[in-house]
Amino acid sequence: MADTNSRWDVRGPRDPHGTRTPEAIPGPVRGARSGPVPGAGSGPLPGAIPDPVPAATSRPAPARRAAAVSLVALAALATGCEAGAAEGAQDVPPPVRATQAAAPTAAPSPTRTAPADAKPRTAPTPAPRASTTPPAPDPTTARPAPEPSTAPPPRVLMRTGSESDRVRELQARLRQIGHFGRNPTGYYGSVTADAVRSFQAKRSLPVTGSTDEVTWKRLLAMTRTPTAAELAPPTERPVAAPDERCLTGRVLCISKESRTLAWMIDGKVVSAMDVRFGSEYTPTREGVFEVFWKSRDHVSTLYDTPMPYALFFSGGQAVHYSADFAADGYGGASHGCVNVRDKKKVAALFDQVKNGDKVVVYW
Repeated sequence: MADTNSRWDVRGPRDPHGTRTPEAIPGPVRGARSGPVPGAGSGPLPGAIPDPVPAATSRPAPARRAAAVSLVALAALATGCEAGAAEGAQDVPPPVRATQAAAPTAAPSPTRTAPADAKPRTAPTPAPRASTTPPAPDPTTARPAPEPSTAPPPRVLMRTGSESDRVRELQARLRQIGHFGRNPTGYYGSVTADAVRSFQAKRSLPVTGSTDEVTWKRLLAMTRTPTAAELAPPTERPVAAPDERCLTGRVLCISKESRTLAWMIDGKVVSAMDVRFGSEYTPTREGVFEVFWKSRDHVSTLYDTPMPYALFFSGGQAVHYSADFAADGYGGASHGCVNVRDKKKVAALFDQVKNGDKVVVYW
């Protein structure tokens, strides 16, 4: 039921003459200015004649302005546009009540970030294809061929056929380090040459079999000075116990078992030396004999071979120096003679033995 005394009815305010003003019609007002007009909320002044205000210039009261803003917002939602997209709202945003909560702003979609220690994904490197053509040599890295040495070869000091005290020392030093398995004889034969080759090969020296200055200096640096016993050992093997027939007088006591010769006077050994004998086809005779002929520079008329310092005791068999024995050792045999390989010892023996001295050959 309307209050007739009020300036408002359900459709809006009335003027003093009872006419409803155009401002009572809700809807958007084009060009409406925000901001209160003094006295707009309390009605017209007493005694004043109200002047109808066009809708475009009327200043609504706060309540009417809020209602207008709400209608504008509803219209925007109905059309799918934002509230700020209404015409005339671009310059001045609509007022918001103090109690009205601000609309939550949409949070930006989270962006995945790779962890700090994650390895970047890279495409696998394709394996290179095997080439059947070998790469060409790089001329910048290729080593030039070594130029041939112009230095003269080292001087040879001893070779096959040499015979001296230095050869005896060479043999003794080679024996110290296991390259020469015999007692020194002073003669440079095939056994000594093989020992020198073994030494040279192990020390990465030119393998010649001859003892040059480089080989000799290397051997001196690796060995000590040989003692007198090492330079001139009595025999390669221990001297056998003498036969009882050797215990009296002056005797050349020769043992086939130990392959030694002992020069004895009245049961005492004066000197001893290695010896070898004839083969099975030309055996050395066994028994008791006497020296019947001495020939210092003898040459065999049967075999045309030298027999220096020969002491004949049975036909054509004699005790003498053998260069073949000195060179090849026990690898060979005589034609029945008793060969001595130590030339120095047999030379001394030749000077001491006399014709008529006893010779005993035994096992």
